[in-house]
Amino acid sequence: MANIMDELKSKIKGKDIRIVFPESTDERIVEAAVRLSKEGMISPVLIGRKERIKMDVTGIDVIDPLDTPLYNEFVQALVERRAGKCTYEQAKEMVKQPNYFGTMMVYMNKADGLVSGAIHSTGDTVRPALQIIKTKPGITKTFGYFLMVRDDEKYIMGDCAINPNPSSEDLAEFAVESAKAAKMFGIEPKVALLSFSTNGSAVTDETKKVVKAAKIAKKKHPEFDIDGEMQFDAAFVSSVGEKKFPSSSVAGQANTFIFPDLNSGNIGYKITQRLGRFEAMGPVLAGLNKPVNDLSRGCSAEDVYNTAIITAAQSMMTD
Repeated sequence: MANIMDELKSKIKGKDIRIVFPESTDERIVEAAVRLSKEGMISPVLIGRKERIKMDVTGIDVIDPLDTPLYNEFVQALVERRAGKCTYEQAKEMVKQPNYFGTMMVYMNKADGLVSGAIHSTGDTVRPALQIIKTKPGITKTFGYFLMVRDDEKYIMGDCAINPNPSSEDLAEFAVESAKAAKMFGIEPKVALLSFSTNGSAVTDETKKVVKAAKIAKKKHPEFDIDGEMQFDAAFVSSVGEKKFPSSSVAGQANTFIFPDLNSGNIGYKITQRLGRFEAMGPVLAGLNKPVNDLSRGCSAEDVYNTAIITAAQSMMTD
């Protein structure tokens, strides 16, 4: 993991990328923000009242939603963004909430990304992002991938966090966005859409969904090496891939894995993490117009630090 993070640091350092942290009362968040600021990695922004922060945050922007001219600006902008789904009075209450205020900072180009989730649920972090920042043009769903690292090995696995039963169109989007993420981490993507079947060895509604996803992804983005459906061993083991799917340029060489549903995705990455002794970084959210990432409530200050660096790197990605 160290080599990957060093590569990302070299990309973001000195770029004055602003990452907002809505959870300024959490010591893990503040510790990471102070470290990031001192190292010159990013320009952190903490949301909350400065007197409630128990560490020295000299040199770091601290913004109290109730004591800034941005409040009224954000309220009006939120009403306009929600386009009839939110009254002015509702917007006033929403913008008082740190996650909504932080998300509005990103939406209004006053920050480049947001990291939250140390004390908030995934819903509390993702919901404002979906309502305000929204997904990229042509993208209908956000999803969560993990970067899996063991020594010099690194792989992308998704969706492992958000969508219980994605459609073929969703899976195609996940494949393409995961390929882009792989490139950010220095992986030349070979994307396998996984199934219990390889190259038509079984034909069911479940396998048809994955086959259709592969066709959609390849047609829309022929620049990426994407294929499926295939079993994990056919995707990963060269001898199995050559035998089961000889016509595929991905089989036996895959490094980016798209699971057919959230059950398999969540189980798959955790087996890799626990039995394979891989380090799992994520979930990293993909598909949004601007980066927002969700922490585990059991995260460490190191997790916050790494997630902020990844978020900063995402803000520099261009499609």
